[in-house]
Amino acid sequence: MNEERARRAVSFSAVAEAYERARPEYPEAAAAWLTGEPPRDVVDLAAGTGKLTRVLVRLGHRVTAVEPLPEMLDQLRAAVPEAEPVIGRAESMPLADGFADAVVAGQAYHWFDPDPALVEIARVLRPGGTLGAIWNMRDESVDWVARLSEAIGSEGQGEREPEDEVAASGLYEPLEEAEFRWEQQLDRARLRDLVLSRSYCASLPPEEREPVLAAVEALYDEAAGPEGLPMPYVTYCFRARKR
Repeated sequence: MNEERARRAVSFSAVAEAYERARPEYPEAAAAWLTGEPPRDVVDLAAGTGKLTRVLVRLGHRVTAVEPLPEMLDQLRAAVPEAEPVIGRAESMPLADGFADAVVAGQAYHWFDPDPALVEIARVLRPGGTLGAIWNMRDESVDWVARLSEAIGSEGQGEREPEDEVAASGLYEPLEEAEFRWEQQLDRARLRDLVLSRSYCASLPPEEREPVLAAVEALYDEAAGPEGLPMPYVTYCFRARKR
């Protein structure tokens, strides 16, 4: 991970509470597509405050949540006491060989150092186990969402091609992909927190961050209705079986 990406990744520790208040969960159908029929032993890798963790628990899985930032893991412990919290990273998990049926990452795979992470995930997986990743991406085909992205930056999985990385590792079967569409209802405070919880905004110095947040609040005033503002998402997933 280069210096800028590392700085942005660590910035989440300062906005853990905003992350927990505002970040959306994931569609249960998408999480089920990643993991298969419960109950299974699932590792939620780079689990953050547990947005994916709680969905996996609701589906009936036995979940171990691995997260490098203590501030995020504190939020996860309070939100999802059913999960087993563990300090660790994608490249080095304090888990036994063949520990899990599935290792999944929500909004996080693009932060991993792919070569060591894919080897480490394969070590933790049982034969035939599943590597999975999932992202909630704003649907920028909607006008107000496109304008929000102009203010705070577009989002996606980044410039990396996970299909190429997974194939190059030689450890997994060919990648499978799926998409799910849904909406998250936002009020003013939750939209502000949602923006603040993004690494781009969280890593800005306060004097640069406040004008961004002011522009976001002005957009809310323009676009919101009596019930608030529905944020449309396209949830993108991939999975690959361990060879």
